[in-house]
Amino acid sequence: MGATMNGPDPDKLHPMPGHERVTFIRNLDLPENVEVGAYTYYDDPAGPQAFLDAILYHFPFIGDRLVIGKFCAIAAGTRFLMNGGNHRLDGLSTYPFPIFGGDWIGRFEGELSFPNRGDTIIGNDVWLGYRSTVMPGVTIGDGAVVAAHAVVSADVPPYTIVAGNPARAVRRRFSEEDAARLQRIAWWDWPVERITAHLPLIGGGDVGALEAVARKG
Repeated sequence: MGATMNGPDPDKLHPMPGHERVTFIRNLDLPENVEVGAYTYYDDPAGPQAFLDAILYHFPFIGDRLVIGKFCAIAAGTRFLMNGGNHRLDGLSTYPFPIFGGDWIGRFEGELSFPNRGDTIIGNDVWLGYRSTVMPGVTIGDGAVVAAHAVVSADVPPYTIVAGNPARAVRRRFSEEDAARLQRIAWWDWPVERITAHLPLIGGGDVGALEAVARKG
């Protein structure tokens, strides 16, 4: 029987010896409203706490979640702005008076009804570039790439590269048909031994060859 083909230990906080700036995020003490898949990493000289500090305005009473898939690459300075940072626009002032307590609570109707755009969802195999910003309620599809300093305020289709502020599509990484095939293949859900065995295909770019492997089961 041949040797088992494994990758790095997904349960290690720092998977690369001597490089504590690289963190498998799933192994941090994450809040209950944050979910991260296996092998997704954050790379920052400031260390792993910088990832947690970059999730801004994420208050449990709002009810929104940050969900990040497997095998994502998240560069230093990436920030996630959550719904707790939204302010009401239907009053004369946008100032959030009631959150400060005291006699500022209960002074007007619906005072804690801040805008909520829902969960922020990052797919699998997504690359978030240096100092990119993801706004509340955005969905970034599998295989997408967000350029450095981009501000993502709208959904990003799978396998699409976006850049700018606000982020706009630069080009597709694959045709719409091939992107759909890759999502059906969903190699990120394979056992690690199978992923390791077929790394040349996964890292290569021949969708048809990878699809043939997937059909074999």
